[in-house]
Amino acid sequence: MKTDKKKAVQQSYEMVRDKILNGQLQSGEKVTEEKLAADLGFSRTPIRDAIKRLEYEGLIIDKKVVKPSDKDLRNIFQVRMLLEGYSAHYAATYSSPDQLAILAECVAIGKNGSYEEIMEANERFHQIIVQTSGNDRLIDTINRMQSIIYLFRKTVVFYSRPFLIEEHEEIYNAIRDRRPERAEELMKQHLEKDLDFCLHLLNSQK
Repeated sequence: MKTDKKKAVQQSYEMVRDKILNGQLQSGEKVTEEKLAADLGFSRTPIRDAIKRLEYEGLIIDKKVVKPSDKDLRNIFQVRMLLEGYSAHYAATYSSPDQLAILAECVAIGKNGSYEEIMEANERFHQIIVQTSGNDRLIDTINRMQSIIYLFRKTVVFYSRPFLIEEHEEIYNAIRDRRPERAEELMKQHLEKDLDFCLHLLNSQK
């Protein structure tokens, strides 16, 4: 019985999250247990638990789909710059041949892949670099931000931010060449440009 409940919560979470990420539930839209339970065919209990998890991850705030302010974006990206910059530094020192091969593959897909393939490669690229840190707390912090990070990742890929893949390639080259300071600086610059791009889009839509 407990297994069934856990499965229902996980399924509810994934379905509500995907509705947000796919734009079916839009920024600022109110999220109600009753409506989601009816739409998705679940009881209110797993839906309630799913909403709590999405609140924890930052996709839902005050029962509404997150509508990030300029300050919210800056805060999120500042955390990413610190953690992913450190991870890139570490990756340039300790990454294995297998990890380097995956990063190279992600860059190649970014140049020639479909939208879905580029999205997946973008996520994998950052994920591998974070994992090389070997720091469980750092990895956990980034993991808890994954849903909201995905929103911004989707923005930069969907709107074809200039030089996105070229920057990935520069980061990869610095990691491959064992240049930790360079890799860290390039990662921070890369995320700074993501932030500027997202802020520009956010303000142009007001």
